[in-house]
Parts: sequence; structure tokens; C-alpha cells
Amino acid sequence: MPHDSAVSPDVRTPLLEMRGISKTFPGVRALNDVRLSVYPGEVHSLMGENGAGKSTLMKILSGAYQADPGGQILIDGKPVVIDGPLAARSLGVAVIYQELSLAPNLSVAENIYAGRELRRGKGAWGFVDRPGMERGCEDVLKRLGAAFKPHTLVGDLSIAERQLVEIARAVHAHARILVMDEPTTPLSSRETDRLFELVRQLREEGIAIIYISHRMAEIYELSDRVSVLRDGSYVGTLMRDELSAESLVRMMVGRDISGFYKKEHAPYDPGHVVLSVRDMSDDNRVRGCSLDLHAGEVLGIAGLVGAGRTELARLIFGAEERTRGEVSMHGKPLALRTPRDAIDAGLVYLTEDRKGQGLFLDMSVRDNINIAVAGRDARAGVMDIARGNTRARDAIAALSIRVPNARVNAGALSGGNQQKVLLSRLLETKPEVLILDEPTRGVDIGAKSEIYRIINDLARSGVGVIVISSELPEVIGVADRVLVMREGEIAGELGGHSGKPISQEAIIELATGSRAALGQAA
Repeated sequence: MPHDSAVSPDVRTPLLEMRGISKTFPGVRALNDVRLSVYPGEVHSLMGENGAGKSTLMKILSGAYQADPGGQILIDGKPVVIDGPLAARSLGVAVIYQELSLAPNLSVAENIYAGRELRRGKGAWGFVDRPGMERGCEDVLKRLGAAFKPHTLVGDLSIAERQLVEIARAVHAHARILVMDEPTTPLSSRETDRLFELVRQLREEGIAIIYISHRMAEIYELSDRVSVLRDGSYVGTLMRDELSAESLVRMMVGRDISGFYKKEHAPYDPGHVVLSVRDMSDDNRVRGCSLDLHAGEVLGIAGLVGAGRTELARLIFGAEERTRGEVSMHGKPLALRTPRDAIDAGLVYLTEDRKGQGLFLDMSVRDNINIAVAGRDARAGVMDIARGNTRARDAIAALSIRVPNARVNAGALSGGNQQKVLLSRLLETKPEVLILDEPTRGVDIGAKSEIYRIINDLARSGVGVIVISSELPEVIGVADRVLVMREGEIAGELGGHSGKPISQEAIIELATGSRAALGQAA
């Protein structure tokens, strides 16, 4: 189906229909009378805040969950029963999750044939026919443009290549309905472009694609239709020509978000430098970077993947060893040997990997919020539990963390609420400088708005904030000034007193060196 010809419901029978789908967990109504229809050869995006019910609905489609009685799933207009993953697979349903489900110690061919292995000999006791499986998946890998071979170990592939193996497995199994859950989160911009080409190719082949993403630009580029869930209920569906940021945001959060990016803090005082970094280097990913951050300023750091943004932040914070460079606060040099030294000096860092390096997922929200300052409350070595409870309760209210109570484990929360718990912990240290590395990655639009409000409030209170982000609209929207990195160096400055306005085009030119390249060519 052509990209600009979203199907009207009265023209064709949907390949997939989900009618009146509800799901109740103990004490929680996760889905309430949800419906969804998807046509062959269309990209149907599914949007909603974290916790809106998207994942639950897709787990019912994939057979991981069973819906409450009363709902109905139809494929090709005929009711079907999906009572487990094998049933879903037999009906042509395949799901590619954010956390890929491949076995890294097996070959590409073995992963593609997982659960459907070819065997030599009789019955299930025959030997696995690895050469036959390698031959059997050559065509699908070639069709999808894979550069690796069927015998290659999956553990030797990049994230983008592993994702391609997941897609190849679905196509090879003759999947007709393909669910893609936040597929671009781990990908670079070039890898994302290649994924989009594959999505369009699969659509042209008649596969129905359910695409889940928080990124508006992807929704606009790929979608034929968009359905929105809110609080476990179906809100509505928009055709491609009806899509707009305003309509989608209103449907997802139930209200207008005016002034999505907030810059209500006063302009920074260029004479009051709270953080100064000079000649920061690790002689590998970061080379000779210098910057100043003013109190009450939001400083954006942009650049392509691999430009050295996170590495620079970790060097400043003392999380990585530098070969040279100096960090000063209020004009006084700091000896930052460890992150603890930085925190004690009033400098804190929000990691981009909140699950791996930030939160203690098996600990409660209360303990996650208090852990950085618990020692400050202790009396004679005994924890002040009442003070910790009050701090957690106040933080939950201040940052609008959606949680039944502070005793819930952090790992049970949505991405946006996890991010706010981590932010709460950092803010309890009363920092003067806050470095935020990809603060809204994997976060829904409502939580993004709240995180932007927090950034604005911090700047208004005089905190210096550095925001590292791969989303250019975000950098442009929140930052007073932007530094652009390229190949480990700061390539240029926009905004502030640079005389150069902050724009997407200017950031890309600096990040890619396109203007310099054009100058050399001239």
C-alpha cells in the first residue's frame, strides 16, 4: 500500500481487529474496553503515556497475557483464540521488543529458526541441520539487505544488526502482523534511517505493522494511522492527514500542554560562572574541551552519537579518569577523584542508563530517593526512618511521581516515573550544578513536559543545568545556549552571546562539519 493511502475502514476488512479488550490485575484495571484495527500493508502507530496500556494490549496479542472474558480478537475477520505465544506465532503475529530476545551464543540462522529447527534424521531425535538452516535463511537476509552471514554469531553483531535478525526471524516465519516496540531507542540516526527503509519495504509487501514510539518525528514519518490509549482506555484514531502535535498530545494526556518547553527563568548572568571546565581530555573520546556554565543557565550539549558528549560529562563528574583538564566551581579548582567528591562539591550527574547505572530497581522508591543523603540523617549510626519517609513523600508530590506509595520497588514504575525518582535522589543533595544526560530518553510526552518544568524551576532557583540530548527539538527548546561536539571536541557555540541563533540546521552543520567541508571544497 502506498505511503499516502491510509485505508478507510469501510473499504477493506482489517487483517487484525481487537474488540472490547479488557485486562484486570489484582487491584488494577490495566485495560478497559480497548479496540484496535490494523489493515494489511499499513503502519499503524500506537501511542500513549507510559502506563496507558500499550504494552499490556500487545502482550495480549502476543499470547503473553490472557484478556478478561468478553473481548474478541479477529484475524481476517474470523475470531481466533490466542492462548499463548505459540498460538500467536501460528497466526502470524510477531513482536520485536525493546530488549531483544535473541540468544547471543547462537548463530544468526539458529536464532531465525529458533523453535522451528530443521533436523536430519527421524522425528525430534534427529540432528539439527545447521547447514540446511543457513541455506534456508540466506534469501530473507539478502532481501532485508543484511551484510552479515547466516553462520555469524549473534553476539558478534551490533544492536542494529541484532534488530535486523529479529525482523528476519519474523519475516522468515511468514509473520503477517509485526509489532515493533520503541525500535529506534538504541539506534544511531543512520541505523534509524535504515530501519525506516525496512519498515516501508515490509509495508509494501503487505505486512501489517503496529509501531510503538514516543518520538513524534517517527510517528509523522511512518504512520498511516495512529491510535491513542490513555489510562487503559481507547481514546481515538487519527488518519495520516489529521496528525498534529497538538491533537496527539491532547489525546494522550487529556489536556493541552501549552508552552511544552519552558524557559520562564530569568536570563543567566554572564558574569556569574558557577562551573568552569578547561582542557578536559581522556586522549581517546574527549580532546581539549572547555566550557563555562552560569548560575541559572540551561546549557545544551548536542552532537552525533559517538561525538563524546557522555564521555565529557563523566570526566567532569569524576566517573572516568582524565589525562588532563581542570574543573572549577565559583573559581576554585576541584580535585574530583571520584563521583562522591563531585557530589560533595555540589555537582551531580543523571546518567543516561537509569536502569543499569542509576536506580536500584529492587529497592523501594523511598530508599532510592533517600540513599544519597541517608547518612546525613543518621543519629549515632541509626537511620532516621521518619525523616526518610517525609523526604520521600515530599519528593513524590513535588515531582508528580505516579506511585501508589513509597514502598513500591523502583523497577515496577514506568520509565518516566523511574526518571523522576532518580532526579529526586539527585535533588536531595541540593546541587549547584546538575548534568542531565538524555533526561527524557524512553519517557512519554506527559513525563517529558514535567521534566522540562523541573529543569526550568531549577534554573529559576539559580542552579546551573547542563542538558545532553540527541533530540534536537529538546535541546533547542530547553537550552539558553548550546555547545555542539564533533569527534571529541567542541565544534562551536550557539545562542547566548555567540551572536549565532540556535537552530536545527546550525546544530547539524556544526555536528557534521558540513560547513567546514563545503569551505574546503570551495
